[in-house]
Parts: sequence; C-alpha cells; structure tokens
Amino acid sequence: PAAEPAPPVYRMKLFAPNEVLARSRFWYYMHQYRKMKKTTGEVLDVNEIREKNDRVVKTYYVMLRYNSRSGTHNMYREYRATKLTGAVDQLYSEMAGRHRARPRSIQIIRTGVVENKADLKRPATIQYAKDDIKFPLPHRIVRAPEKKFKSTFAASRPSTHFQ
Repeated sequence: PAAEPAPPVYRMKLFAPNEVLARSRFWYYMHQYRKMKKTTGEVLDVNEIREKNDRVVKTYYVMLRYNSRSGTHNMYREYRATKLTGAVDQLYSEMAGRHRARPRSIQIIRTGVVENKADLKRPATIQYAKDDIKFPLPHRIVRAPEKKFKSTFAASRPSTHFQ
C-alpha cells in the first residue's frame, strides 16, 4: 500500500568520485534537510552533468561549509577552470592543504560561474580578469613539421630562446 499517491521528487547536484558515493551523499543530505531515510525513499536516477563548452576557461565560485578541528566554518572560494568538476577538484586539494579538511567534512552549498569581472572577490582570480593579459612562453622547442624530418640525435643543442 502506497502511503502517498504522488510523493515529492527531490533533485540534488553532488560531487562524488563514483555513483555509490553519490548515492550515499544524497541520503546524507536528504536526512539533514527533509528527515528522510534510505528506507523511506528511492533514488530515481543518477546522472553525470557535463560542461557545455569545456574549451573556455571560466571563473567558478564555490560556497561551502566545512568542519575543522575547532568548529564549523562557512567559506566562499573562487577558482579558474574549464570545468566545474575541475574547480571542485582544486577546492578539495586546497582545503586539504590549507585547512587539513577531508572531503567527507566539506559540504558544497552552491556553485556557479562568475559572469561579471566586477563581481570577482579574490586577488588570485582578479589578476587574470584583465583584457590585455599575456603569458610568456619560455623554453619553446621547435618540433619537426613532419616525421621524415625528425632525427633521434642532433649535432647541436636546440635553440629555445625566441623573442
């Protein structure tokens, strides 16, 4: 006998290395927010969300909450990446390095793309927001244009300094 003829459907965006951990995190958050357990509900579908255009570098923001040894803290972070998952990977690495926070103690509240350059908050990402930004290309090795011109050994060292 069904308790509810039309039960509510909940949707959640999670970051996990595999589907099993994604389902586990889903039930963890559902129990926190809606007092629902695995026995009283079911997972309808698990999808991996892919980036529409992952050839363009974007600035992502991540709002998170994490448990440290002294208490719970809220944070806002910005990362430059081509994919949201790349930004989240950077987040987990940085939180492990700077704050010794494990992925299980980090709760990602909201993510998104910073559309306007004026909305950037962190100096690490503001420095890349210029229109006339240039990157040096040091130590460039000229490759042979075709395989037939390639040689395993050369009589002279390659010239890598170009202007």
